[in-house]
Amino acid sequence: MHTIYGVDAIAAAQVLSEIGYLLRQDEKERFRAKAFSQAAWSIALQRPDLDALQRSASLTSIEGVGEGIARVLADLIATGQSRYLNRLREQTGQPAHDDESQLAFGDYQGDIHSHTDWSDGRATMLEMAEGARALGYRYLGITDHSPRITVVHGLNAERLLSQSQEMAEVQKKVDGVTLLQGIEVDILEDGALDLPDEVLEILDVVIASPHVKLRQEPAAMTERMLRAVAHPQVDVIGHPTGRRPGSREGATYDFEAVFKAAARNGVALEIDCDPARMDLSHEMARLA
Repeated sequence: MHTIYGVDAIAAAQVLSEIGYLLRQDEKERFRAKAFSQAAWSIALQRPDLDALQRSASLTSIEGVGEGIARVLADLIATGQSRYLNRLREQTGQPAHDDESQLAFGDYQGDIHSHTDWSDGRATMLEMAEGARALGYRYLGITDHSPRITVVHGLNAERLLSQSQEMAEVQKKVDGVTLLQGIEVDILEDGALDLPDEVLEILDVVIASPHVKLRQEPAAMTERMLRAVAHPQVDVIGHPTGRRPGSREGATYDFEAVFKAAARNGVALEIDCDPARMDLSHEMARLA
């Protein structure tokens, strides 16, 4: 008798996402990695009945799931684990740890780091707010890029004011979700931020992120990050190393000193779970 293990959509999405992350560490596998990441995102959004689709041989009906990914899903459903993921973990020297915790996505109350079409996001603020409500969120932080990142049309003080006016209108249309206005501000080479304090202090959320000069000498990079975590308006350090597995190593600095300073100042450290980043990495998250 063949046993079918019940696999929910979120668990399957997590498996595909980890596969995408591990594949990204080999530059030659970047397109396959992107395919797994996109399929994971599709499953997380659609929440399909994977067992039913497997029984009807219809896994490829899921957006982004081709024959290869369908075979990985079929193995997961049939055995309760992914042999492909286990093989990748062994090949990359990144095995699962006994103390890994499971995230209960149903317990999430909201998200404080999101981008809209005001900078480099694809969705409008209204679409983002409606999506947050559909997920059962109580709040959503709108934190588009600041002006230093010119390629994505980052927001200066004047555009932030205009955005706040749109936010007031969107808030009237979306009940049950509190919209928070914030910014992902750039950490400059000397550790200063690229918007003045009088702008930052009126925002609900300030995320400070390193985007440029990531190969700065470690001692200078340490001072740069220490100055950022000491800023009184900073709530979160975004993707703290700027790494991109398989293509960019990211910054090197005295992580322990910066993490301790962040803890003293009540500044959170982001774990950007985009498989293209995974920043902090699991090693750095454990250190933090």
